[in-house]
Amino acid sequence: MRPLRLLAAVTGSPRLLAAAPRTGTAPVHVPPDSLSGAGGTAPAPGRPSSRTRLRAWAELLRVSALFTVPGDALAGAAATGRRPGRGTALAVGASLCLYEAGMALNDWADREEDAVDRPHRPIPSGRVAPGAALAAAGALTAAGLALAARAGRPALAVASGLAATVWAYDLRLKHTRLGPAAMASARALDLLLGATATAGAASAAPGPAGTHAAPGPAGAHPPSAVLPAALALGAHTYAVTAVSRHEVQGGSTAAPLAALAGVAGLGAAALRGRPAHGEPSPAPATGTLLLPAFVTAYLRTAAVPLLHAVLNPSPPLTRRAVGGGIRAMIPLQATLAARAGSPLVGLAAMGLVPLARALSRKVSPT
Repeated sequence: MRPLRLLAAVTGSPRLLAAAPRTGTAPVHVPPDSLSGAGGTAPAPGRPSSRTRLRAWAELLRVSALFTVPGDALAGAAATGRRPGRGTALAVGASLCLYEAGMALNDWADREEDAVDRPHRPIPSGRVAPGAALAAAGALTAAGLALAARAGRPALAVASGLAATVWAYDLRLKHTRLGPAAMASARALDLLLGATATAGAASAAPGPAGTHAAPGPAGAHPPSAVLPAALALGAHTYAVTAVSRHEVQGGSTAAPLAALAGVAGLGAAALRGRPAHGEPSPAPATGTLLLPAFVTAYLRTAAVPLLHAVLNPSPPLTRRAVGGGIRAMIPLQATLAARAGSPLVGLAAMGLVPLARALSRKVSPT
């Protein structure tokens, strides 16, 4: 057997089989379609398929974490004592846009670092161009502010502060000691955006004889009632962000241990008998049943992976703890809504949990 024929037989290469001459036999014809490996012509080099591009953008924007965002506005609306309405919907849309803007900007700002630590990410792997990610961040920020403006000037003011915090975190504060505090502030502002937009839309709604509704309708809570919910969500976000700083290298036991203590404290505070001063009591019937269930779901989602990271602070378990902390925001938002007297709003937020869990299996939230 000739050397080329021997090499083709060993490697099983159809190209070599086609090229190697046979003695006393007709040349072997290999159809071009067989070289693509899919029964069709191979795609043009350098042009990824639409599905590949869609997958890359889904990874860049971390779409599985999107389901943790609407609950911010819902919890903010519940804290005002008003039913979710048009303003709440606008706040949800603005929050989603600003959150995704932060995701795109985050990868753009970290593109050189990711080239070393996470070469599989969309930008360093070449699946998304850096300029496209930056343009997406700018467009999504503008869209978020436009939606917030439709909910009123107070909502636009809060959204502007939220957008500034997101950009400052990604471009400047992320790798400083102020990083976790900036991320916590962004989540707290997101809840305040929901509260402000809901209250603003309710106040601007026309009342009898074309008048505007009173700024404090029956059942509305004082503005100070929103602060405990915002602080609770901010505290959880601070803890998760502190743990996320070690998800690449691992090795930190102190960060997940502190986060675990914080999660346990938030759960205990939600279940205590009397609300804090200025915080409304939950609805006596439905709230009594749903509030403990929401708190249990929160602790199970956040505390269990954190405990694993404490016992073994390896990068995989640390990343799993961060992912659990992100998903745990949904039952925390439900807890805050039930705590504010709107357990059914919390139940609506909990409906996003299966979607977040299913999508996180395909696209990592971290």
